[in-house]
Amino acid sequence: MENLGYYNGRYDRIERMTVPMNDRACYFGDGIFEVIYTRHHKPYALEEHMDRLYAGAEELGIRIGKTKQEFCELIASLIQKVDADEQLVYWQVSRGTELRSHAPRSVLDANIWVTIRPMKLRDCYTPMKTITVEDTRFLHCNMKTLNLLPTVLASIQATEAGSDEAIFHRNGYVTECAHSNISILQADGSLKTAPADRQILAGVARAHLLAKCRLFGIPVLEEPFTLAEMKDAAEVIVTASGSLCRPVCEIDGKAVGGHAPELLEKLRSALIRDFMEKTE
Repeated sequence: MENLGYYNGRYDRIERMTVPMNDRACYFGDGIFEVIYTRHHKPYALEEHMDRLYAGAEELGIRIGKTKQEFCELIASLIQKVDADEQLVYWQVSRGTELRSHAPRSVLDANIWVTIRPMKLRDCYTPMKTITVEDTRFLHCNMKTLNLLPTVLASIQATEAGSDEAIFHRNGYVTECAHSNISILQADGSLKTAPADRQILAGVARAHLLAKCRLFGIPVLEEPFTLAEMKDAAEVIVTASGSLCRPVCEIDGKAVGGHAPELLEKLRSALIRDFMEKTE
């Protein structure tokens, strides 16, 4: 198949799939989602993403009618049905289906959506241009919910400014980006990243970056940092499932980073190598 859409056991090309209007995702964005990439039809970090999905579902009270192992097996089987071996795999679970009501009238079983389409891992080497945007999102950013309107608006703003990404901040402190996490390499060789609290989504790619830092003996500080600290950092690094580890060269029209290229390359090479080895 060229691409694939799946909904509760049915699948076809994405363009031919339909979902019930009463799915709570349609009215309220009442659900959570995950995204991974594949190479050679092998998913990267599937189990880590699935762990996060189930943790979010438990916190939200969403009942997934499959075990984690069954869900992973479903994703793996659907990956094999798409011709291209490099794919973007998206899946979400919504709380369930019933007539519109803010509070569900009964205990519901989750609906499972999956879409798979050809896509290569994004460029990890071209430095990113970014803008800063005040973070007006609600305080459940630690869950990968479907409620993405602030992210949509920030992304539009970044695109209109000719930038690749929007960096969120609250009261002068950096939280994360519209689609990714952000960290800084400091002049002393340490890495600083916002703590994994309710103000950010603790990304899987972020976890991989921190693990490589610790492996290489690079001190890791999971604590807030300011806009000024970010703009003065030796390197500014964006991490995401699609780009792994990508430097930032510009924030709000001003040049940043570029002062620790060897350390940046050491981390980036290790992360790319991990992806290649686990999808070989």
